[in-house]
Amino acid sequence: MTLDGIVALVTGGASGLGAATVGALVDGGARAAILDRAQSDGDGFARSFGARALFAAADVTKSADVEAAIGHTIECFGALHVAINCAGVGTAMRTLTKAGPMPLEMFAKAIEINLIGTFNVIRLAAARMAGNAPNAEGERGVIINTASIAAFDGQIGQAAYAASKAGVVGLTLPIARELASLGIRVVTIAPGTFDTPMLAMLPEPQREALAATIPFPRRLGRPEEFAALARHVIENSMLNGETIRLDGALRMAPR
Repeated sequence: MTLDGIVALVTGGASGLGAATVGALVDGGARAAILDRAQSDGDGFARSFGARALFAAADVTKSADVEAAIGHTIECFGALHVAINCAGVGTAMRTLTKAGPMPLEMFAKAIEINLIGTFNVIRLAAARMAGNAPNAEGERGVIINTASIAAFDGQIGQAAYAASKAGVVGLTLPIARELASLGIRVVTIAPGTFDTPMLAMLPEPQREALAATIPFPRRLGRPEEFAALARHVIENSMLNGETIRLDGALRMAPR
């Protein structure tokens, strides 16, 4: 699927990996709907692209919000060809601490946003993509999810986060198989340690220590590198049902 003329919805698109992806898609000729929280700077970010982008305030865990965002996207841009799930939260706490067990609500929140929110967008976007006319390859749509290498190498304190991202990895192949007859591909990217707003809050010595654990290149990943892979997934029709690690050969230690 070529980028020129397609319409993409990017959740978590106002910052970090999502924002870089929006930029890469618009630069390639696509139009983009930025789905993010109402309190984000999504509206200002969308305006920076002129008529090629729009902002839709939504909570990915709420069906009505996502349906409205997709409907608004199609109303403004005429179609939906690509959905990219970048919305997510990080959670860090041991299962059992000196103060007692991890609050169940913390575990549930990670699952609700990272896993259920991703599935919510997948199911609603796929329903609209199914009505697209197929291109020359028979494609009607592409769905890209964001997992994490924590799905495979979860560290101490990452039980909730790792479980939520492992769930995203786990749903990739079965949904790709389900949607294959419709010409809709499903691929997941599992980033390693990337220079996102979350890591920007860490002291520089801690950031340098994280970068030093990456075999090569020995630095934090750049959001533009995630965006470049997302673009390639869209353009390469043979990529389907796969989870791709993007981590500089990092395998995380227990802590």
